[in-house]
Amino acid sequence: MGKDDEHSLLLNNARLVLPDRVVEEAAIQIKGERIAGIEAASDGATDQTVVDLQGLTVFPGFIDVHIHGALGVDTTDASASALGSLARHLATKGVTAWLPTFVPAATGTYQRSIAALAETISKQASKSSGARVLGVHYEGPFVSRLQCGALHEEFFQTFSGAELDELPRVNLPEARHMMTVAPEIEGGIELVKALRARGWIVSLGHTRADLAVLDQALAAGARHMTHFMNAMAPLHHRSPGPIAWGLLHDDVTCDLIADGVHLDPNMLRLLLKLKGAERITLISDAIAATGFGDGDYPIWGETITVKDGKTSNVHGSIAGSVIMMDDAVRLMLALGASEPEAARMAATNPARLLGLDHERGSIEIGKQADLVVLDEAGKVQLTLVGGRKEYGTFRIFAGSTPRKTEWDEAVL
Repeated sequence: MGKDDEHSLLLNNARLVLPDRVVEEAAIQIKGERIAGIEAASDGATDQTVVDLQGLTVFPGFIDVHIHGALGVDTTDASASALGSLARHLATKGVTAWLPTFVPAATGTYQRSIAALAETISKQASKSSGARVLGVHYEGPFVSRLQCGALHEEFFQTFSGAELDELPRVNLPEARHMMTVAPEIEGGIELVKALRARGWIVSLGHTRADLAVLDQALAAGARHMTHFMNAMAPLHHRSPGPIAWGLLHDDVTCDLIADGVHLDPNMLRLLLKLKGAERITLISDAIAATGFGDGDYPIWGETITVKDGKTSNVHGSIAGSVIMMDDAVRLMLALGASEPEAARMAATNPARLLGLDHERGSIEIGKQADLVVLDEAGKVQLTLVGGRKEYGTFRIFAGSTPRKTEWDEAVL
């Protein structure tokens, strides 16, 4: 039996956000990488490592399926070392797993970036390395020029059948692949079919498709929508486009940028009411300028300005966000979402979208111990990935003597 297999940990005296309720004064038993038990808080002696979480709340670890970067790292053109640095930063924000998201770029750029992703995924399997990279999300290049947003049109493509052979993928069996597609482009429906045949997740976005085309895309296997209401034809009472279609279909899920900029807080409330937490995934859509504050930043071959939490390019288009997933969760809680609803939107639903909800995304026995601990203000205090500390300083009870210390990898 290896050292990780012997690893045993008790998170004690916590509030637990379970799939259907919040449990007070509870404990999570962790053995190895997985949750072994959920029980009442313990006050008895034990020879295992006990972490006292009194006054704190444990959520399932957040999963970000749409993020372009932060702290100067741009996922579309990042080295494995840079991705590792970003992964460690994401853990400080409660993110335990993520999909690096590429904007449309040259094939050579994609090839280098995919090689870096594959190297990162291989390395993280053997050592502590922050939030786990799960695969890749291509935002384009098969999207509409009429809804380009901040994406660069010179890299946009249509589909005739051969283009996917030139698009690099992560050649690891565990890697997930997701693509945002506008189904109305030339060959768009055939593209959706081809992606689904290869096991890719297809999300509809950067689109002005009408209802007939959207219905065809749904029949072909597209059942999700990218940053809903942003970069798609606006809702109109005589022209029900992607937004009306997405609201009408209960079998279609969507993701939202909950920063109060991409969507007004009242629109977030409305979408929570209309779609329900079970059909919403929170994303950051964060860019490389995230974490640096106001200023001008060279990103994607242009200057992107950040002012008062809003991004814009030279054309005045919003160019991603500067939030992290913990910011999105705090905003949704402030807008009236319950804690189980917030956990579903930030963890359970993205895990389900990626086909990984059997092993992560909720606090349940047998699932991977990907957990984030928040204080009363919603600030991240501790992040565990696979039962091991990736961020935090906390009270450890070894036997019966409490001490406040940084977590020691030799112990955990």
